[in-house]
Amino acid sequence: MQPHLAKRLSAPAALRNREPIRQALSPHLPIPASVLEIASGTGEHALYLSDNLVQVTCWQPTDVDSTALESINAWQTDAKTNKLLPAAFLDVLANPSPPLTPFNTLIAINMVHIAPWTATEGLMRLANRHLPVGGIVYLYGPYWQSGVDPAPSNLAFDASLRERNPLWGIRHLDEVVELARCNQLHLKTCIDMPANNLSVIFTRTD
Repeated sequence: MQPHLAKRLSAPAALRNREPIRQALSPHLPIPASVLEIASGTGEHALYLSDNLVQVTCWQPTDVDSTALESINAWQTDAKTNKLLPAAFLDVLANPSPPLTPFNTLIAINMVHIAPWTATEGLMRLANRHLPVGGIVYLYGPYWQSGVDPAPSNLAFDASLRERNPLWGIRHLDEVVELARCNQLHLKTCIDMPANNLSVIFTRTD
């Protein structure tokens, strides 16, 4: 086995949702799109989406976990183009400096509910400071919605998250939208996704 293969992590959910995410995201990307991904995890989304979204010219994956960073770089060896950059450490809780590569698309897949609320606040601050007008923020994951009965699977998932860490849990979409609004981000669209998830897309307004 080649050494880099042993460092690869794999998430079954990433294989299931990567194509639905591509389809939801593609019509809303700026042209060209320079992407900063927060909490890239295994790196499988970064690899697939950077290879299969023609609008993307540059994709910067990031994470705070050293094992995840190694996994991202291990998957990068299979990239079909040079659009996928080496993984970088980025902690949205630390009010990070602007990334080396300017971006007009900020993406976080399955982060908002598997992190403290302060991480979502940090992500929105990052967008407010560095996302240009017309840029987008794309969030993917489960959310509570006003007037919509929670799916039993999401209720069970939320309970398991809070058991692992009391600061984690599914967030209410209205609260995320209000936080975004306070950071100059306007809700563009909300797309129903498989397995009771949503694609939530914001644009930078001014």
